[in-house]
Formats: sequence, structure tokens, C-alpha cells
Amino acid sequence: MTLVIMAAGLGSRFGGLKQIEPVGPNGEFIIDYSIYDAIQAGFQKVVFIIKEENYDIFRNTIGKRIEGKIKVEYAFQSLDEIPEGVTLPEERVKPLGTGHAMYCAMKYVDGPFAVISADDFYGSDAFKTLGESLKRANEFSVIGYNIGNTLTENGVVKRGVCFEEKGILTKIVESKVGRVDGVITCEPLDGSARYTLEDNHPVSMLMYGMQISIFDYLKEDIKNFFEKNKGDLTTCEYLLPDVLSNYSKDNNINVKVIHTDAVWKGVTYASDLEELKEYIRELIDEGVYPNNLY
Repeated sequence: MTLVIMAAGLGSRFGGLKQIEPVGPNGEFIIDYSIYDAIQAGFQKVVFIIKEENYDIFRNTIGKRIEGKIKVEYAFQSLDEIPEGVTLPEERVKPLGTGHAMYCAMKYVDGPFAVISADDFYGSDAFKTLGESLKRANEFSVIGYNIGNTLTENGVVKRGVCFEEKGILTKIVESKVGRVDGVITCEPLDGSARYTLEDNHPVSMLMYGMQISIFDYLKEDIKNFFEKNKGDLTTCEYLLPDVLSNYSKDNNINVKVIHTDAVWKGVTYASDLEELKEYIRELIDEGVYPNNLY
């Protein structure tokens, strides 16, 4: 099993921004805990998706300390990595999105794989659950966190709210989410009506389990994406959740919602950082993690 980590936006933030602040007692980053949990769950390889210009600093800061623990490869996300015949406007500087990141990484993946973000703390139970899913033949999955385990007291956040039938994903509604008078209230980004949820309703935090059969579809789907957006090639984004949704519909493939009780942590607000550090200290005291990962 391969763990694909989307980190193309990470290298440019070395130097002090919140996403790469050390969160562990020995300078560990969030990404270090994800890799540790993945190794414990049985993953044999990690593929970092990064910008090529950040290769040296990324490898020297993160890659080298895990190269003896798990096989490591690097994929470069670049605006030049696009299908033949597609030409982007010169003013395009914004990355092409998470679906394009997978397009850049697919040659490094040769079996069941998971996809996560470098910025997020997912928790050991989520990796264990995802690893078990990937061991089942031809299974696609999204890890569904209890929405109450993903919120912060520091403000409103964006979440991909999952809706399911008998454990099968039917749709994901991207929404702004926060507690209003103690009730979890969601405002869809597409402008549709607000709704409320219980604390245990599943949300996606960009943690997917996939099979390599999706890559043949991806090669053609990205061409269709560029054709459909040929009038908006300066700002359009090719997103992995859309790729997975379209793939499942076009090929009649079910995507399972795999529930986890893990607590997700991110650093949306500056004050979230201290909360994350304290949470990791608690997990170390409980024996979930060693004091020094490596």
C-alpha cells in the first residue's frame, strides 16, 4: 500500500508559517505523525507530491529522517505536467488542484493507495481503518470523521459534509461549518439552504482510499476537464473529490464511507496550533506515540 501526501503547497511555507511549525516535542511536523501512523497501519511506501524547486529543502527537512523507515519517492506537481495539446495561458500561476496533483503522481503508484493532505493531523485510528479498507479487493473509500471531532472553537471552517445510503457515499456538500448556540450549522458554498447536523455526522477531510484502476480514467477525464474549461484556464481547478465522484458515477463503482472516531486537527487559525501541540502531548502521555518519533 502506498501513502500519497499532497505537499506541493508546503515547501514554500518553510520559514515559520503555521502549517509547518513543529508540533511534537522533538521538532516533529504534522506530516511526521501521519507517516508514523501509516507505517503502523502497514503502508510500505510514501509518495510526496511537491514542487520541484522545494525538493532539496523538503528532502533534507522531512524526507531523510524517514527514508530508513519506509520507501520514499517524490512526484513534482508542475503546470508543465499536462496532457499533450493543452496550452495554459502565461498568466496562469495558481496550481491546477488536487486532481492534477494525482495526475502528476500516478507513475509512482502501482497498487492500492491512500491520499491525504500534508497539513492535517488525521489520527492513528483513521490510518488503521483506511489500511484495512485498502486490503479489501477493489474497494474505494472516504474516511468519514464525526463532524464534532473536526471543529475548532476559534471560528468557522469549511468541511466536505458526506451523505450516504447504507454506507455508500451519495454526495459531498462543501459547506462553511460552525456552532451556533451550541448547534452545528452548515452553510453550503453553492448558496443552497442552511442545515444543521448532529456531532456524529460524517465529513471528509481529504483522506481517501483508492485503487489504481482510477488512473486510466484520470488520464482521459483531465483532458475533458481542460476542454470544458478552455475559457477559464487562468483560474480553473481540477479537484480530486470531483474526479472520484465522476469516476464512481461513470463506472458504477461504490465509494464507501468508512467512519472513524479519530480526532482530526488542523491549523486553520493561529490559535489552533497550541491546541494541536497540547493534544499531541496528551497522546504521548497516553502511549499512542513515543516521545521521539524517529
